[in-house]
Amino acid sequence: MKQHLSNTEETEQFGARLWALLPSKCLVFLHGDLGAGKTTLVRGFLRAAGFSGAVKSPTYTLVEEYTLADRQVFHFDLYRVADPEELEWIGIRDYFDQEAVCFIEWPDMGKGFLPEPDVVITLIPEDNGRSLELKMMKNSL
Repeated sequence: MKQHLSNTEETEQFGARLWALLPSKCLVFLHGDLGAGKTTLVRGFLRAAGFSGAVKSPTYTLVEEYTLADRQVFHFDLYRVADPEELEWIGIRDYFDQEAVCFIEWPDMGKGFLPEPDVVITLIPEDNGRSLELKMMKNSL
């Protein structure tokens, strides 16, 4: 599925729609250059869930955890991962074993240590907004 998003608000609205569509255990890969809107999309997802706190990219912390009323959400940013083996050191498999929605920005940096995603979302900045492509990767959704 492809869609044009004109601005930040539309990107957040798309993330909010994902809240209603994704199961409570799901792995989502987020592709896109810096500033493409990956964290904005996650913010929309969390706002739809009722989270009102700050939502920032976990570029320096590697993962941000959000405990919501009926879901656990982990937001990873692998941009600064120098070696995919670092993911083993943080116990990334333990995150995936939980009943949680896991968003992973820059998943290519974890190649070989990440399982296959359920959903892949690619955001590409354009002159007047961004294009979004969503691919469902598994039949379980």
